[in-house]
Amino acid sequence: MFYDELQQYDWDATTDAIARKTADDVRRALSHDRLTIDDFMALISPAAEPFLEQMAQKSQRLTRERFGKTISMYIPMYVSNACTNHCVYCGFNHHNPLARVTLTQEQVKAECEAIRRLGPFENLLIVSGEFPSLNGPDYLEKVLHTCRPYFHNLTIEVMPLKQQAYERLIESGLNGVVCFQETYNEANYKKYHPRGMKSDFKWRVNGFDRMGAAGLHKIGMGVLIGLEDWRTDVTYMARHLLYLRKNYWRTRFSVNFPRMCPAEGGYQPKVVMTDKELAQLTFAFRLFDHDVDISYSTREKPEFRANMMQLGVTSMSAGSKTEPGGYVSTPEALEQFEVSDDRSPRAVAAEISRLGYEPVWKDWDRRFD
Repeated sequence: MFYDELQQYDWDATTDAIARKTADDVRRALSHDRLTIDDFMALISPAAEPFLEQMAQKSQRLTRERFGKTISMYIPMYVSNACTNHCVYCGFNHHNPLARVTLTQEQVKAECEAIRRLGPFENLLIVSGEFPSLNGPDYLEKVLHTCRPYFHNLTIEVMPLKQQAYERLIESGLNGVVCFQETYNEANYKKYHPRGMKSDFKWRVNGFDRMGAAGLHKIGMGVLIGLEDWRTDVTYMARHLLYLRKNYWRTRFSVNFPRMCPAEGGYQPKVVMTDKELAQLTFAFRLFDHDVDISYSTREKPEFRANMMQLGVTSMSAGSKTEPGGYVSTPEALEQFEVSDDRSPRAVAAEISRLGYEPVWKDWDRRFD
């Protein structure tokens, strides 16, 4: 399990190592076809800022070699904001006085039909809060069966599950799982997740092993930019990705770098990442892992997404509603985070085409029913 490997790394030592990187370290990293973790740290360090153009050019070349001029399209569907967690930064925090909504299967069906009217999506991301008795494996299995006739590719972003639960959901049509570790800083993790299932750092970080062992086709990972020093956090994520590649090599992987927005309850990000820094991180990840899918959500502004899709990003959401039933059923429910790109899916696709890229609505099938 990755938690055991994690014990060999020291947070402060990693932070110091990144800060000590020099221009020579950056040049050395850029000369390598395959990057080590040490090379990756050089490319995300402050010393790499003067080299962003070189990084962008190499990132663009590698992305086109592996993915062509394509952008994979997906859309999230929130099915429940019921949550037992007390995450201090999240609008779904159990303490927040908001109407809790868990969609019925009839409502899920209505949401699927509404999404299909927005565009020819085949990649659906099903999102839920963490409330086992309401939106646990039994509920998710029903949701997958309801959604399967409408979409070929089903991914969930829910509570970490047991390996047997993932295996069961795969049989019900599940293709992938997205899970955010939020932060790899174990010493401070409890501060952000004081109560609830999510407060167990070890259970969460080892969840990726359970996903891999279950044979999932795709695993998505990420940290929440704004909790801790982003350079240290993403270095730990790069270590984690390298570990997963070695142990679950049949699985595809994706990464996402959500920048925190103010949430219900008044939480403000501890760290603010600039557009230039997010671009630097995106280029560094592409140079570190040539085949990883790099995803940008509608948290990011349209013009920034348009630039980055030409330099390293390979998948984007569009038309996103971040509240349960937001497409048709219960649009008055509280959204999890504020959307910055509120264009319609067809408008996003039209811009992708105008820039000389192809919007791809359907992913590879793992299985045929």
